[in-house]
Amino acid sequence: MAASRRAPTQASAFRLPRETAPATSFTIWSERPRCSGWRPGKIHFLSQVHGQTTRALVGGEDQSELVQLEGDALVSQAPNLACAVRTADCVPVLLADRRSGAVAAAHAGWRGAVQGIVSSAVRALRELAPDADLIAAIGPHISQEQFEVSSDVAETILHASHDPAIVDRSRQKPHVDLRRMLRAELRAQGLPDSVIDDVWGCTVSEPARFFSFRRDGKQSGRHLSAIVPRL
Repeated sequence: MAASRRAPTQASAFRLPRETAPATSFTIWSERPRCSGWRPGKIHFLSQVHGQTTRALVGGEDQSELVQLEGDALVSQAPNLACAVRTADCVPVLLADRRSGAVAAAHAGWRGAVQGIVSSAVRALRELAPDADLIAAIGPHISQEQFEVSSDVAETILHASHDPAIVDRSRQKPHVDLRRMLRAELRAQGLPDSVIDDVWGCTVSEPARFFSFRRDGKQSGRHLSAIVPRL
């Protein structure tokens, strides 16, 4: 689902465009998608801006052109491509429709979460597949233990959340649980807990496994989370 410093079995390594600075080699965790003709050149992602824009792929897009477009989620049911997002503390959320095989990938930092990027992706996926039977996975990101924010930011996030228990105020500064916030958003979109999978890991506190912008600053690499439409 994401990328790591450690290359597991059956993984594909490739280099992302310069736009992702710094240029870093990435490795996909998951097995190679069993999709005829799928290749790294068909892994598509946008210029992410922490917003609420979702874009749909039809299958003929050029990767080098697509990465210039702003947006934080992709949806598609075209074969032989992957919808992907890049993260380095933000939350990757992958969605799929069990009926049509259509998929979505969303990049949810706290600003995108406040603006409803995950709901935007769900709505776009349902437009693509009106009778959708959705499932979701929430990937590794900065944990509540590490996500310290100002009081103003905590209030902004809390105001946008469907779950009032996402902010821990027991310490000197508020700490926010983005996983809990996004799970509540998915529930509000009609996905029960039973179809929402958690891929655990804290990007900040596990340096052997993950990159982290908050921990390492601008030299941090990025993780890639990707999902392939089912044929």
